[in-house]
Amino acid sequence: MDNHIADIGLADEGRLRVEWAGGQMHVINALKERFTKEQPFKDITIAACLHVTTETANLVQALRAGGAEVLLCASNPLSTQDDTAAYLASEGVAVFAVRGEDHDTYYSHIREVLDRKPQFTVDDGADLVSTIHKERPEQAESTVGGTEETTTGVIRLRQMAVEGALKYPIVAINDTPTKHLFDNHFGTGQSALDGIIRATNVLIAGKNVVISGFGDCGRGVASRAKGLGANVIVTEVDEIRALEAHMDGFRVMPMAKAAQVGDIFCTVTGDRDIIRTEHIEAMKDGAIISNAGHFDIEIDVAGLRKMASSQREVRRNVEEFVLADGRRIRLLAEGRLVNLGAAEGHPAAVMDMSFAGQALTLHHLTTLHKKGTRLEPGVHNVPAELDNEIARVKLKTMGVEIDTLTPEQKRYLESWQEGT
Repeated sequence: MDNHIADIGLADEGRLRVEWAGGQMHVINALKERFTKEQPFKDITIAACLHVTTETANLVQALRAGGAEVLLCASNPLSTQDDTAAYLASEGVAVFAVRGEDHDTYYSHIREVLDRKPQFTVDDGADLVSTIHKERPEQAESTVGGTEETTTGVIRLRQMAVEGALKYPIVAINDTPTKHLFDNHFGTGQSALDGIIRATNVLIAGKNVVISGFGDCGRGVASRAKGLGANVIVTEVDEIRALEAHMDGFRVMPMAKAAQVGDIFCTVTGDRDIIRTEHIEAMKDGAIISNAGHFDIEIDVAGLRKMASSQREVRRNVEEFVLADGRRIRLLAEGRLVNLGAAEGHPAAVMDMSFAGQALTLHHLTTLHKKGTRLEPGVHNVPAELDNEIARVKLKTMGVEIDTLTPEQKRYLESWQEGT
């Protein structure tokens, strides 16, 4: 297949939305101009397993402007914007993504892009990489390198590296400051609440909002919920993060206790079984549960279905489960990423920095490749100078000026001889 999308007739609508997002992605636009002149990706094939959104479309356009052949499949069955997929397909991109696709279709799409033998992979959750290693070990050996966008994927890849299973180098985009300090905090913080509100239209102010996980993403969701007037409760397993949440003014307690008082729940941990059936048993009538972690494993959705005496869709992206005693539990976006399943994901201005990291890192990897060198298999950090370049361009496009060190200040910071 050249592509598998829902409806090519949505292409015009998708084009308008992609252009709108592009208007807020100034760093990617600057890189697109540069790549058009330099053609760094000529004769390079890149397979990308990403959320098929308007922001991703702008990344794809920048890579193609630099000469790359880009193959795109979805990294989540519910995150695909069908109009965006249609627009990219109309522009000649090999796109394999349909919103709501089932498990078998999801993996058939991954195999479709891998069949074209890409030199580089771009992943969001490591499904592309894990499929290569599980099903095509010979292809893992021949793949030159890749990048990983999100926390969950980096965790999986680091474990692969520890076990000696990772056969080619992956650069962890997620771990750069311009990604985790902005995309994770500001992007997830805003978009997760956006998804909850779009799905339910509930008033956040005055509600007990339970946030599971106080990492970069959880901090963002907690701070935005607090800003909307919520009484925020944090659940954690990490002592230092729990202490930080407490010092930030949030109530901290185990999920067993939070389940009894929470009105809205949002899991943001990257781990499984955060909300289990024993927690659901303790919840109030009308409790709303959602997930902003990458995979749909944080909420025991199967257990919830078994508990329920009946279920129905009461609003788009809202399933209502009635328990034996009549209590109603509302699940958002099937327990998948609520910010993409029930909304549009991160704002384009935030994804601008994350995808600039992807583009510059791919440029770095292809430059090494064309020189006949490559990184060792394993998980690598983005070179600091690339991240600094992203920040510099972002500040410039925002009209923000900063100071520079004087020669004396620089000398002082580089010297150990001066003291009190």
